[in-house]
Amino acid sequence: MSSQRIAVLDVDGTLVDSNYQHAMAWYRALRSLGETFPIWRIHRLIGMGGDNLLTELAGEEVEARIGDEARERQGKEVDALLDEIAPLPGARDLLVAIKERGHRLVLASSGQERHVEFALDLLDARELADAWTSSADADATKPAPDLLQSALAKLGEPSDAPSVMIGDSPFDVEAAQRVGMPTIVVRSGGFGDDELREAGAVAIYDTPGDLMAALDGTDLA
Repeated sequence: MSSQRIAVLDVDGTLVDSNYQHAMAWYRALRSLGETFPIWRIHRLIGMGGDNLLTELAGEEVEARIGDEARERQGKEVDALLDEIAPLPGARDLLVAIKERGHRLVLASSGQERHVEFALDLLDARELADAWTSSADADATKPAPDLLQSALAKLGEPSDAPSVMIGDSPFDVEAAQRVGMPTIVVRSGGFGDDELREAGAVAIYDTPGDLMAALDGTDLA
């Protein structure tokens, strides 16, 4: 077994199949406020924190005018779609395998707290995770590194503690690189291998189950 590391895992799009629901929720929330954008443009930003997404999508004027209301409505739209969200193949098995190898485990989500709680129950992960985060745990979310630093701090560890990030988007990779974490990526975020590698991903797998099967060839062996 390799030396003990901390596995820092994104949740939405990495462990639970929720990215497209979040994109639809943003679409509906914004349209209800008089702003309509192609869903593909919204999807390209899923994985970025909600505090950054609207500015990136629509600009600072729209963020200033409707940002807080859009985030509140988006959260309610996600609430209505929770029954359509399922774990990704092998997600819980991956968590179990990481723990069995003696590594600590943090679920580093930038989602709203109630949605993180939902995912924890969906994955039956409360007894597996050593800690977890939500959007309330950082002033700035991905691609800023704050959430990852908060995840490590919940274990009493500094930002340079030996750790590995597992995510599904270039935003996960960028945030992790800012604190020196290598990042393993799953394709379920819907991003191309080329852009994931360009962002700095050290390995790419189809599903959490595929990563679990290859775990002995990673830093989490």
